[in-house]
Amino acid sequence: MSHLPDESQKRFIAVLSKKMDLGRTLNVLGHLSVGLSNQLESDETCYVDYEDLDGNVHPNLSHYPFIVLKADNSNKLRKVREEAFSRGIKFTDFTSSMIEGGSAEQQQRTKEIKEEDLEYLGVCLFGDTEILREFTKKFSLYK
Repeated sequence: MSHLPDESQKRFIAVLSKKMDLGRTLNVLGHLSVGLSNQLESDETCYVDYEDLDGNVHPNLSHYPFIVLKADNSNKLRKVREEAFSRGIKFTDFTSSMIEGGSAEQQQRTKEIKEEDLEYLGVCLFGDTEILREFTKKFSLYK
């Protein structure tokens, strides 16, 4: 296992609105995670397989931590998004306009809303631990 990179150097961080019910929260987190992983190059992250005593493989789990934090409101999520964008950090975000209907309907609805009027429900980031901590340390762990 010594060939693995230092897992404390990078991380995934999701910051989610605390105003959602559990089902919506999990849905938003799922969309954010899949979208962000699609942006990452194979050399940016590291996935590992776990094998149990019976030889069953539990595949493709992130070597790097995935931290889930909570935000009080959309404006705090907007600031996280703005910070990630300005620093060139890879991220995904999810807004309330992306909830009802299929993707085409959601895209059209989002296109009709000014950014300042979007209600952010979550932002997911991947990057260097210390850089991400600079602007996410004020958020509490999601429990």
